[in-house]
Parts: sequence; structure tokens; C-alpha cells
Amino acid sequence: MRVNPTRMEMKRIQTRYQTARKGHKLLKDKRDELMKQFLDVVREDKLLREKVEAALTEVYRSFTVASAVSSPKMLQEALICPKKEGQLAVDYKNIMSVTVPEFHLRVLAEGNSDSYNYGLAFTSGELDSSLRELSGIMEDLMRMAELEKTAQLLAEEIERTRRRVNALEYILMPQYLETIKSIKMKLDENERGNTTRLMKVKDMMVKAQLMQKKDEDTEEE
Repeated sequence: MRVNPTRMEMKRIQTRYQTARKGHKLLKDKRDELMKQFLDVVREDKLLREKVEAALTEVYRSFTVASAVSSPKMLQEALICPKKEGQLAVDYKNIMSVTVPEFHLRVLAEGNSDSYNYGLAFTSGELDSSLRELSGIMEDLMRMAELEKTAQLLAEEIERTRRRVNALEYILMPQYLETIKSIKMKLDENERGNTTRLMKVKDMMVKAQLMQKKDEDTEEE
């Protein structure tokens, strides 16, 4: 850093260095807490994903059997008009200065609360089972989407915080220390130069006094 080697400038840089140290500690604490929150979210998401994938396997199995015992036209007619409508509300919360979403699914059902939008006379029980299992995991799917979006946002913030910590630790703070060291060396050099000049001036004054005294003694003789 190119600065004037003065005590005022050194004091200013020392203040900035102390501020950088405090910021570095705060950012490290933030990074560690973000990592803790991120790992908690990832663990919950992993368990929920395993549960959802197991449920979807049952859904696909039941629907595959239903497709085998029913004609494609009948399945299309049975599923062409949905019986339920849903509204997805999104709220937001703050985790360590990261704004993450919260999803809420509200199902608007017509008539009964079941998921069947077709008559039961000409459809198979496997299709009923498939739709019932799919309806049962809607909340889990919303929660999983919320967790994975939260994990993504936390990961991005962790990366940004990590870059700031590294920039302070390996670039900015060493520059401040090197600059402070350089200014101290320059000030010490100037001080030594001033001391040397003062000693020379003192020697000259002493020498001049001795010469003057010698001249006075010569005149008296």
C-alpha cells in the first residue's frame, strides 16, 4: 500500500487493521453458524427425500398396475379433470441475514375431501391407491422444495462469506500489517537520521566552543 510514512497515517492504518480483525472474527462466526444451519437443513432434507422417494415408488407401482389393467383412453378420461385446486402461499424468514422461503399449500376441494375425480365403477383399485398415496405426500413435497431452496441459498451465502473471510485473512490484513511495518521502519530510519544529525551538530558546537576557548587563551598569552 502506497501511503505517506507518517505517524498519523500509521495510526489510521492500525485502526483499519483492528476493524478488519473484528470483521474477520464476525464473518468467521457467521460462516460457522451458516454451516451449522446448512447441515441441519441437509440432514432433514435427506431424511425427507428418502421418505418421499419411497412413497413415489409405491405411487409409480400402483399406477403401473392400473395402466396394465385399464385402457389408456379410460385413464385419460378418468384423470382429465382435476377435482382439487390448490393455492401455494410463500412466506419468508431470515436465517443469519439470508432470506429463505416457506411454502404453504392450501387445497381447495369441491365437495368431498377425497382425491377421486372419476366414478369408481370402471376404474381399478390400483388407480385409487396411486392417487391416494400421491395426495398424501403433497405436504412432504412442499417441505422438501422449501428445504432444498433454503439449502441452495445458504450454500451461496456460505460461499460469499468464505470469500470475504479469505480476502480479509490472506489479502487485506497482511497488507495492513506490511504497511504498518514499512511505516515503522521508515519512521525509525528518520529518527536515527535525526539523532545522527543532532549528534553531529552537537559535536560541531563543542568543537566550536573549544576553538573559541583556545583562541581566547592564545590572546591572553
